Amino acid sequence: MNAIATHPIGTTPLPILSSQNQGWENILVEQFQQPPGEERSHFSEEHAICLSLAPRPVRLLQIKGGRTYVGLHAKGDVSVTPAKTPYFARWDSDDNCLQIRIASRFIQSVARETIATDPDRLKLRLEFQTRDPQLEAIGMMLLAELKQENVGGRLYIESLANVLAVHLLRQYAAPKSQFIVYSNGLSERQILQVVEYIHEHLDRDIKLADLAALLGIGQSHLSHQFKQSLGMTPHQYLLGQRVERAKQLLKEGERSITDIAVLCGFSSHSHLGQQFRHLTGMTPKAYRANLTHRFV
Repeated sequence: MNAIATHPIGTTPLPILSSQNQGWENILVEQFQQPPGEERSHFSEEHAICLSLAPRPVRLLQIKGGRTYVGLHAKGDVSVTPAKTPYFARWDSDDNCLQIRIASRFIQSVARETIATDPDRLKLRLEFQTRDPQLEAIGMMLLAELKQENVGGRLYIESLANVLAVHLLRQYAAPKSQFIVYSNGLSERQILQVVEYIHEHLDRDIKLADLAALLGIGQSHLSHQFKQSLGMTPHQYLLGQRVERAKQLLKEGERSITDIAVLCGFSSHSHLGQQFRHLTGMTPKAYRANLTHRFV
């Protein structure tokens, strides 16, 4: 992602967690824990969202877009800095925050799919300090995924990136956007196409872009209509089918759970265990033992 950031005083702060090397497209998520200091940034091709995670309020000076703001930022407070907006900040106590940078070209791409007005005219509104429960929830889901380092979660990350983009367009776009409403779900033929593709590629890293390209529609359009048709997101459906395949392989009783995890597209034994328990209420090992007990 193309960005410029400078930190004039001291050394450049390094994130304690970063998605930089996780292969996430269109979005960079980083968590920072920093002592008192200041920062100067200028992201030319990305919009930046900062979510405060600090357990205690932090007094923060912000200068961006020719405007100055001083206030106490508490846990859950959000600031939004549109692309190409010079930004300066100074804080006087230990800070903990989540920074989300999302590509402006991606926002425009989503805008072309979801709004009726000219997306090239859209700009995001600058926010110094606001409360946005939905944006906070998206940030915390991204942080949870960042902590888990699940290599197989690309479809989930792409889905979250799309949800984030649509939310930014709905709440922070100027001028106010008129959204296209899709009244119908996917056709039976389209559902079969997507479902068959998922079933045939369960062991691979399926991307939302792949599914959208399959039908020749936009990613946000696909996510919305898929959920409208099947009552769940593409990611939820994918996880469910991977667990179903794992159950079938466990019944055969020949392969190790680690091998089954790989064959079903999970990043690790523990990733399979986590999702399997979430959907079935038991671990893969317990599921296999239960099957063995039933047939003894």
